[in-house]
Amino acid sequence: MQDQTLSIGDPIEARCTKCRKNNQHVIVTLNEEGPVKVQCNICSRQHKYRPPSVAKKAAARQTVKPKSAECKEWERLRPSMDSAKAADYSMNAAYKVKALVNHPAFGLGLVQRVVGSQKIEILFEDGMKTMRCK
Repeated sequence: MQDQTLSIGDPIEARCTKCRKNNQHVIVTLNEEGPVKVQCNICSRQHKYRPPSVAKKAAARQTVKPKSAECKEWERLRPSMDSAKAADYSMNAAYKVKALVNHPAFGLGLVQRVVGSQKIEILFEDGMKTMRCK
């Protein structure tokens, strides 16, 4: 329901189909239910009245905690890892199981298994990651 009576020529906020934003418009045609056609004050386009859209809430980022089994496995394997022997990670390199990898973002990791022809699973301190390889 409208709290105020509207008439042709009145300003109203609406969603513009050309600008794709909520802008001020002017009412061009009107019926009993409300505005039918409006004209955008920005682009001057006349179109069917569309109520202003409501801004969507930003999705909350969820942090994934490593699985406890992976944490225990990492703690068990970490003392035997020599970071000096680790190869820098590259998507264009080939890796074997139990190879040490030094990733720029995830740090030191150990290849756990080869998945398919171009993927490997590496155990990092943060947990298991599936990475691309040659």
